[in-house]
Amino acid sequence: MDRRTGSWHSPSLQREMHVATWGSRGKPLLLFPTAGGDFLECERFLMIRVLTELIEAGRIRVYACGSVSGEGWLDKEAPPWHKSWIQARFDDYLVRELFPHIERETGRRDLVATGASLGAYNAITAATKHPDWFDLAIGMSGTYEFDRWMGNHRDENYYFNQPNYFLPGLSDPRALAQLRGVRFVLASGQGRAEAPDESVRLAKLLESKGVTVDLQIWGPDAHHDWPTWRTMLPMFLSKLVP
Repeated sequence: MDRRTGSWHSPSLQREMHVATWGSRGKPLLLFPTAGGDFLECERFLMIRVLTELIEAGRIRVYACGSVSGEGWLDKEAPPWHKSWIQARFDDYLVRELFPHIERETGRRDLVATGASLGAYNAITAATKHPDWFDLAIGMSGTYEFDRWMGNHRDENYYFNQPNYFLPGLSDPRALAQLRGVRFVLASGQGRAEAPDESVRLAKLLESKGVTVDLQIWGPDAHHDWPTWRTMLPMFLSKLVP
């Protein structure tokens, strides 16, 4: 499987940001890394291998990016305001730079957003904030609730980058119509290190806005780990991507 890589200096993040691509046609799929993972994490952990059939059949074209979670949400030394600030800059990078880059290469705005763990948070947040870019979002073993990392600090950057906060107040008819055009799959196991209740609560919140949600809670043998995600993602994509 040929892999192409590229990078540019991001004005939003003031650093070099890398992107890897597999495939040359098909529905563009943006894959976010877990926790502090980088843009090639998905290849190292064999996710690309299990997606090879879909890529070679021309059904999907995979884009993998980095994230800022390691110096934001997961950095125990970072003050809460920095955690939400750097996430807001990452959102700017997505909207102003990465999404347009994918559109230029593919001519499409019907992206799939996906990821596991904190990658699920990034995927679901991107699709709920910017539904005009997506028609499918798949969150696996998602970590969606961050108050434990923020103490009592709340600010605008946190509010608008935390679906559990901004979705309840979403009432604009046009924004709701766009959001209802996205299909969401929220999947979690009940095994080691999983937090299925977070997926359940987010699914209920999305459903309260009239959004189509497929909530899948797998059993105690489905752990918060790559074997689970390598089983989930090709299965979901095979069913949902023509």
